[in-house]
Parts: sequence; structure tokens; C-alpha cells
Amino acid sequence: MRVVFVEVDTERSWAVASIGPGFLAAYLREHGHEVAFIRATVELSDAEVVAKVVAAGPQLLAFSLTTRQWLRGAHLVACLRADPALAAVPVVAGGLHPTFAPEQVLATPGFDYACLGEGEEALLELVTALEAGKPTWRIANMWKRDRPRPGLRPPFEPLDRLPFAARDVLDEPLGTVHMCTQRGCPFPCTYCAARMYNQLYDEAGAGEYGRRRSHDNVLAELHALRAAGRLGYVIFLDDTFTINHGWVREFCRRYGEELHAPFSLHARVETVNEKMLHMLAAAGCQMITYGVESGSERVRREIMDRQVTNQRFKDVFQWTRDAGILLTCNFMLGLPGETRDDLQQTLDLAEELGVHDFGYFVFYPYPGTALFKVCQERGYLPADYLTRPANHRQSILTLPGLSQDDIGEYFDRFTALRRRMYLARTGTLPPEEQHGAYDHVDRLAATG
Repeated sequence: MRVVFVEVDTERSWAVASIGPGFLAAYLREHGHEVAFIRATVELSDAEVVAKVVAAGPQLLAFSLTTRQWLRGAHLVACLRADPALAAVPVVAGGLHPTFAPEQVLATPGFDYACLGEGEEALLELVTALEAGKPTWRIANMWKRDRPRPGLRPPFEPLDRLPFAARDVLDEPLGTVHMCTQRGCPFPCTYCAARMYNQLYDEAGAGEYGRRRSHDNVLAELHALRAAGRLGYVIFLDDTFTINHGWVREFCRRYGEELHAPFSLHARVETVNEKMLHMLAAAGCQMITYGVESGSERVRREIMDRQVTNQRFKDVFQWTRDAGILLTCNFMLGLPGETRDDLQQTLDLAEELGVHDFGYFVFYPYPGTALFKVCQERGYLPADYLTRPANHRQSILTLPGLSQDDIGEYFDRFTALRRRMYLARTGTLPPEEQHGAYDHVDRLAATG
């Protein structure tokens, strides 16, 4: 069967497409199926997207969607299914939004299946059944429209059994490679959906979601990329690369000896120490992104469920600089329960930390997260939130202690702070003043 993955860009195109389809495409190809990839960039009209998809000749259309991608994705699916050449082609959607808002997806015209959680085995089973003309509504993880919700199959294990990601489907710039070494996150942050995958599988009794690839497997993929002339700079996309110090120490030793290509990663200040930072630097680490999120310890502790002090950020950021590693970080504004004083504390900490660069965004309650449920239960969400675009410049919430004007004011003050710091460091204004490290921030905010 020929499966066409459609990447939905919103506002602008990221440096890499959604990661999930890279694994799904490789798994389908390993089992004898054809895969094609279409990127619906923001420059393309609806008609141009339809024409490209028709030309690709799909027998199944597949979308990986975050909440940010949902509205345009749903619009494009309607356009695609309206074309006579695609009217009978089934559509499956997976990723964060279909996993945590599957009812909305399946109630939307044009969508036939919502994949819940991991998709490699479920998608293969769906493709096999469609090709053979067999029933498709009893496939674990694959919810068919107008049928009962299915159960979840155990997480794919070990991850080393997966083929290496299909790089043509990731659409990376030549020389830059994006890597994932693990799935799952053990931290309970209320604003992030990464932990909710663990909870989803735990509540279903499907097994432990957190897993990591072996060093041999990770390095074998990187060696293959180097042999193909693709390895210049590595971006590790794991939510927290520095989980499991033993794994990280061995990675640093082997990566430094065998490859020593420059790389960057995401970490939490709770998971690093001075020794580890120097080991990472010696192996080739050039940049680390930390999530600060708020400068208010009360907000982090009571609202975000992050038990870390401001002093810890100051200490770790200095250790990171001492190790010779550049650092960036992220901040959020407009959380439920936040006050103007909390916002001022966040702005003050951002200035005091003096990082190389930072991202900042207005909080959006993503389906599946604990804070989404809080907003829903307390009536902070507007009645039409399902039809509003998910953006990180303006809040959709009605909060009792924080007005839209308050949030907008502090967003502008963050913009001014970043401009001032960037100008002092480089002598020029930032190329995208309002966004900061926006690509990265969006991925973290959506976990996706």
C-alpha cells in the first residue's frame, strides 16, 4: 500500500518536520509498503496542496498533528477529501492532538481513524487490513470513526528493534540531524503532555511507557549518517536528555571517542551537575536548552509541579557557562493562578540569568495536560476554544487574577528585554524579535 504523510506547517516552516512520521515511514518501508511525503508549507495554497497530494497517488493519507497544527490540518483534510481523486482515500491522524482529543478529531468530517499513543504497530496493522479488505475497527491504538474506542497495546519494546528514522520524511537541512534516544518522561509538569503519555499507558494497564535506546543503536544510526555525508550537527530532541546519569556518562565517553560531532540537547537543572556538564562539553555539546518557565517559585511549585529553586537555576547556568556550553531557556506567561507579581518575578529572573538567548510564550492549555483540565473545570476556557487557533502570543483564557492586558504588557516587556540583550551581545537586533527560540519553544510547549 502507498501511504502519503502530509506535514502541516502553521505560520512558518520549522527546520524539521514532525518526528513521529519519520519512524512510522521507516517501519512501513521495512514491511514492504511505499511511503511518500508532502509538506504543506504556509506558502502553498489549498489548491496547490491538493494537487501535490493527488500527484503522490495515496492509498492512505496520514497526518501527525499537534494542537497548533489541528485547525489547518482539519481544513486541509476537508479540501483533500473534496477532490474526486481523494474522496475515497481514508485518512488517519496521530500525534498529540488525536491522542488526547480523539473525539474532536473523529467528529470532524474527513477523518476516518485517530491513532492513540504510539503508532508503528497500529499503523502497520491498519495498512495490512486495508490492503486485504479486512475489518479495521478492532485494531489496538487505532480508533475508527463511529466505532467503540479500542484498547492500547503495550509500548514498542525494545526501541532498538525500530529501523532508523526515514530522513526524507523529516525534511532536515543537509548536515543537521535530529535524534531521539528515548520515549516517555518521568516528570509531572502540569503544562506538558509528555508525562501524559506515561499516564495514558499506565491507566490503560498497557505497560511502562518510558524506554531508551541502547548506546550501540544510537551510535550506529549516527555512524550511518556520517557515512552518508549527512552528519554535521546533531540536535537531540529528547524532552530531558540528562535522565539516567549512567547512560549519559557512557554516551559521553563513546560519542566523544567515536564521533565528536557538535550537538545540542534539552535538560532540566534538576538532572545535571558540574561533572556531567564538563563531560558533555568534552564529548562535543555546544548548547543546552533549559526550561525555566517561571521566575516565581510559588508558580513553579504550586501550579507547574516543579520543585526547583531560583538559586538552582543560577547555579546550573553558571556551571554550564564554566563548562564552555552556550545556553538558552524558555519562559511562560499567563498561567492559571499567576499574578502580575509572578510575571514581574519571571521578567526579573530572565534578565538576571543573562542567557545567550531565550524563548517566551503565552501559556496555552493543551488537551491531555493537567492544566487543561484545571482550565476546563474552572471555566477559564472560552466556549469556542475548539475553533480558536493555538498560538503563544495571546491568551485565550479568562483568568480571575490576570487580565489580557496584563499578559500582553508582559509579553511586550519580554520582547523588549530580548531585543536589548541581543543588541548588547551582538550589536544587531534579533532576526525574529517576537519569537525568540520559537521553533524549539513550540516543540517543548506541545511536546511534540
